[in-house]
Amino acid sequence: MSCMVKICGINSEDAVLAAMSAGADALGYVFFPPSPRHISLNGAATLTERVPDSILKVGLFVDAGNEAIANAVKAGNLDMIQLHGSETPDRVKEVQDVFGLKAMKAISVSTTKDLDKAAKTYDGVADFLLFDAKPPKDSTLPGGNATSFDWTLLAGREWKSNWMLAGGLDPDNVAEAVEISNAPWVDVSSGVERTRGVKDARKINAFVRAAKGY
Repeated sequence: MSCMVKICGINSEDAVLAAMSAGADALGYVFFPPSPRHISLNGAATLTERVPDSILKVGLFVDAGNEAIANAVKAGNLDMIQLHGSETPDRVKEVQDVFGLKAMKAISVSTTKDLDKAAKTYDGVADFLLFDAKPPKDSTLPGGNATSFDWTLLAGREWKSNWMLAGGLDPDNVAEAVEISNAPWVDVSSGVERTRGVKDARKINAFVRAAKGY
């Protein structure tokens, strides 16, 4: 049991170094001002200078326009665009065409119906699907809420798109989550934080080791 790991919400030099030294396969920059993990264009540009080409750099956007995405792609030297809002399949295709980059679509999951809908609409359109837990009713954020969903919903399902499991993952439960869901990728943000928006190097290291089955 081993999978690829994305550490999302990278917004400091310490977090970049911790993720890279732990062996993360992808880093996520959040370009969404309401989030405690939001990063500025200058911040992304500075951090990206340290990241080798072998590590994917993913920008997270929520219903953003092309100009905002273009500025972030340039600043962060992004490899992939993560759409975490209400973007339609047509919008996913448009983003792929305009920027010539891979696009990931976040899917909020609480029941099998959510997965069935994703299979009909985004599967095979987005390069990656990110299955995340539906945010709590009082949340202002579409992700990073430290809530999980029933991983058995994903067991045995086949997808045309590559995919990631997210939502409530941490160093203690990620191995079980991968075993149950057979996820090829996992994505973590709040589960490796010391305080809201601040990453913890030891938790990042423990998470990567657990996810990769070390």
